[in-house]
Amino acid sequence: MSTGNPDVPPQTLAEAKAQFIHLWGVSGTSWGVSKTLAQVHALLLVSPAALSTEDIMSQLTISRGNASMTVRELLGWGLLYKELRPGERREYFVAEKDMLQVTRCIIRARKRRELDPMKRTLDQLATLPGDAADADYRAFHTTLTDIQQLATASDKLLTKLMLAERSWFWDKFFKLFL
Repeated sequence: MSTGNPDVPPQTLAEAKAQFIHLWGVSGTSWGVSKTLAQVHALLLVSPAALSTEDIMSQLTISRGNASMTVRELLGWGLLYKELRPGERREYFVAEKDMLQVTRCIIRARKRRELDPMKRTLDQLATLPGDAADADYRAFHTTLTDIQQLATASDKLLTKLMLAERSWFWDKFFKLFL
């Protein structure tokens, strides 16, 4: 798939889609997901119709195994849905296109994969017995407590974002920048 020069405005819809898919893929690596996962998600985001695994493979020039594994992961995140077609053996996939719902799905997956395990480990480390008079123990315990408080606050904020109604979310989001 040709991505063209990002400094030159696309001349066609196909060029614009390719540039978006490339951008989403590169950005995905900054978000902690593979480039391919982000590209498959981007392809399905901009596709007006559901695509089969074969369509995804063809358009992104990726292997069947890579496409299948990536689709399964996106399904697990709740970012894709299967579309069944009567009489068809192939499975078709469509992306969740409501960006607030996409944000919720990503937050839920990242929280489950990253924040929850970190909180469990911090809780285990906090049970370490020690002498409060020992400077090393006190420094460790203070740092651990600070991180636990931040993790707990982050967890509460992310939970609120996952439950947020559209109007509340956008009102709060835009107030950050205006």
